[in-house]
Amino acid sequence: MQDGKLYFVTGGAGFIGSCFVIDTLAQNTGNVLNLDKLTYSGNPHNLDSLGPEAKARYNFVHGDIGDAALVSRYLNQCQPDAVVNFAAETHVDRSIADPSAFIRANVAALGVFLETVLNWWRTLAPEKAAAFHFLHVSTDEVFGALGPDDPSFTEQTPYAPNSPYAASKAAGDHLVRAFHHTYGLPVLITNCSNNYGPRQFPEKLIPLAILNALAGRAIPVYGSGGNIRDWLHVQDHCSAVHLALQKGSSGQSYNIGGKSEKTNLEVVRNICLLLDEMRPDAGGSYQRLITMVKDRPGHDFRYSINCAKIERELGWRPEHTFAEGLRETVLWYLNNESWLASVQTGEYRRWIAAHYS
Repeated sequence: MQDGKLYFVTGGAGFIGSCFVIDTLAQNTGNVLNLDKLTYSGNPHNLDSLGPEAKARYNFVHGDIGDAALVSRYLNQCQPDAVVNFAAETHVDRSIADPSAFIRANVAALGVFLETVLNWWRTLAPEKAAAFHFLHVSTDEVFGALGPDDPSFTEQTPYAPNSPYAASKAAGDHLVRAFHHTYGLPVLITNCSNNYGPRQFPEKLIPLAILNALAGRAIPVYGSGGNIRDWLHVQDHCSAVHLALQKGSSGQSYNIGGKSEKTNLEVVRNICLLLDEMRPDAGGSYQRLITMVKDRPGHDFRYSINCAKIERELGWRPEHTFAEGLRETVLWYLNNESWLASVQTGEYRRWIAAHYS
């Protein structure tokens, strides 16, 4: 892929955003401007693997998408071909503890960002304006919860968010859609299932289980562990985002899923088995550390993505099986324990103690 474009990426120091930045610079001759607020889960070290040639085409700006003056300045300086918005607060548990932070980041700041991009887009020559895309990365959680035998979410599934996080993302999706239908801004929305892979902040299930197992601490699993998620490898997600930018139709949304539904307990047990193989513990199987904890309020039972539309229209399919992707992910964390240690700040330790003890 040789496109020579300029991508204005937001949240590109986070888990999914950093993968997109790395893949973009590795796969094409374009440039990336990364605007990131660097909240607790944004980590510049997520981009340490960029080589000299890639770094020459990469620029980082520390800032907030809600800072209209800052965003406007860089839009006018860089004249991007696409804006890819990963910036968001994303952790359900944190949204239950502090919903206002999610409303500020995922709704209010996004609204300011959209208006700033719209005002800049209106200044473009017709040909460049027509070729521009604003791609907003969202989640399957906006659709609510499924029962064990319910059909998977499609792009036509009504929104029914159940957590403050999901509600804030749903509101953001509606804002993006409204800016297209009201003002003509060329937008795309992607709704993905649970991501996993390297460089994920260890508040999420897979890296948390790995970290706690290696430390000999309890591995917390909510309730009975029977809640079901569809797991999507982060690189498969980013390849779908690239395809949407290249081939997607303005105003459309695309569901992105990994076709790998697993219960939370099944995921954690698989992690323990991989660690038993790769890093045996003298105390016995890591499964001894699995600890059931009180379920969180309003815990959705099941998410499942039907991604037939993106397969049919754009030709995308996930390349990673869950077994292959999980093995690769566990191995990455074992080979990057210094990265794990570096993200375990005092604030992180306090959060874990408060919510999983």
